Amino acid sequence: MKKRVLILFLLTFSVLGAEAQLNINHYIRVGRTRISIGNYTGAIEYFNIVIKFRPYLPEAYFYRGVAKHQLEDFRGAILDYNKAIEMKPFYPQAYMNRGMAYHNLGEYEKAIEDYDRGLEFDPDNESLYNNRGIAKLALKDVESAIEDYNKSLEINPQSTHALMNRSNAHIVKGEVENAIRDLNQVIIIRPHYAAAYLNRGLARFEMDDFASALRDYDQAIKLESDNSQAFNNRGIVKHKLGDYEGAIMDYDMALKLDPEMASAYFNRAMAREVLGRPGFNDDYRIAAQLNPQFDLESRRLDAEQLAQNQQNQQNQQNQQNKQNQQNQSQQNASSGQATTQQNTASANTPQQNSSQQNNTSSQDDTKQDDESQGRRRQRVNLVIEDSRDLPTEEEVDDGRVQNRNIVIDLQPVFIVSAFEKNAVDYERAQYYNLAIDELNQKNNYNPLLTISNKPVEDYQEIFENFVLYFNARLDINESSHNYLNRGIFYSLTGDYNDALEDLNRSIETDEKQAIAYFSRANTRYKMLEQIELLVHAPEEVSVPVGSTVPESSDENLIDLPEYQKIQDDYQALLYLKPNFFFGYYNRAYIKLRLKEYKSAIEDLNKAIELEPEFAEAYFNRGLTKIFLNDIEGGALDLSRAGELGIHGAYNIIKRYCN
Repeated sequence: MKKRVLILFLLTFSVLGAEAQLNINHYIRVGRTRISIGNYTGAIEYFNIVIKFRPYLPEAYFYRGVAKHQLEDFRGAILDYNKAIEMKPFYPQAYMNRGMAYHNLGEYEKAIEDYDRGLEFDPDNESLYNNRGIAKLALKDVESAIEDYNKSLEINPQSTHALMNRSNAHIVKGEVENAIRDLNQVIIIRPHYAAAYLNRGLARFEMDDFASALRDYDQAIKLESDNSQAFNNRGIVKHKLGDYEGAIMDYDMALKLDPEMASAYFNRAMAREVLGRPGFNDDYRIAAQLNPQFDLESRRLDAEQLAQNQQNQQNQQNQQNKQNQQNQSQQNASSGQATTQQNTASANTPQQNSSQQNNTSSQDDTKQDDESQGRRRQRVNLVIEDSRDLPTEEEVDDGRVQNRNIVIDLQPVFIVSAFEKNAVDYERAQYYNLAIDELNQKNNYNPLLTISNKPVEDYQEIFENFVLYFNARLDINESSHNYLNRGIFYSLTGDYNDALEDLNRSIETDEKQAIAYFSRANTRYKMLEQIELLVHAPEEVSVPVGSTVPESSDENLIDLPEYQKIQDDYQALLYLKPNFFFGYYNRAYIKLRLKEYKSAIEDLNKAIELEPEFAEAYFNRGLTKIFLNDIEGGALDLSRAGELGIHGAYNIIKRYCN
């Protein structure tokens, strides 16, 4: 009998183990499916679960890296690929993906190293050769890049990717006809491949074969009617052929598909100006706003300033020459009057010439002022949209990131909030904390207190009912605990004065009531925030990438002593509860308001040390590091924040860190 029971127990345990394994496989399948349909943040959530329960599976890290890669979080993807390779050193796909991530970050040498490593394990992988060729071309090692493309084509002669990339290499070498030959082959293999027609149109345009380029752009648009680059480039061909009306129609379509295409605004402005149509100045202005490279007015002002500086230098030189010659004439006065007259005449000649030249220049400027702007625009080339990934002679600073103030809000402070008993709110992330759980135990879990930084406006009626509830409890027992609870709910309803009074009473009654200090600090901050809103617009955190950190300024802060009181309360809280990570997080937020950036990072470091999955702390620390020009560190923190559920972090990485 005992033997039968033992066998039954073993069978049951085996079934449970199989179910557990099946569930992990299910999460992996769902995660991969989400990647395939483009739900990358959802895929990351599933792979997080797999990693939590099976941290030794390299595939979970690899696929999470793929999802981050698709979100353009290349640094975060590299960390996951590193983990996958660490667990599974013979993983050519992980080496290839990590190489692509390095390539996206412009670290081409590291990319080539990974492709080399991948080829050691998979020497017949055409994609590895193709990608290595792209990295070599980026380093302008054109011949070696072509060799890699050739090797890829030996493995797979039908590889359109290798043919397209080899055509780019031929363009770099100036072998446009060879590039067209490769693109012809692509079109034979894939006759419905719009990108091939687009690239061949670019190549034919460079050969001034406008008629053939026009046919290619027509075909590209026929195959891919939402390709804004094709419409812009076809407009340029029509522009070159004198069909300005048709060009404007194509530019209009390009802008309908991509309203932020600066080149299309610029090209349309030129066509409108040729036809004398209104609106061309607006197009020039919008193009300059989208891309400072198209700011012709700034170029004109810069050129005028340069010319003025040169003229001033010339005038100073002339004056110096005159002074020198006058001094010389005085020294030679004893040599005779004729010599003096000759020297004086010689000294006056440059001044007279300069005066005549200035008068002539002034007259010419007045006469030509109305015509100069039109001629200047005629000298500027139309701007073609190049879909090819070609190396440039030098990095171009277009001013779109480095010279822009990026305004991004920090994640807000955390406060003590509450639910009705048995209520569930799936939209608000919850963190467990022992101090809050102790309060809930004393309240018999009614109300159910929690910590959150999400809006509470929708719960006002619930909070008002709890104020009434604790009114009744205080009539029975005026304890520190009851004052604390009523103060919390007064604060949640926006009655900050009564909240402060109750929280003060709670602390007076029990100086060790740690959460009372936390809630009083939060209430004081909310009061200051309301006052500042009445005075001026709310202050946002400005993150100027690539600029120096400004000096601390208190011009937007109403009452600095009140901010000190807030910090004192957080300090008292952390003295009583040194592991209360929300206290460090909130204090860091106040320090950021006061522009104490390095001290704020120290508090955020401590918060993350105590709660390694504190998404909001990673997010705020990431923004602060970017503010301090630590782009790499900031991107890694934002990657972690995105991984933990703050999906807006990926947009910041994509726009400002890559």
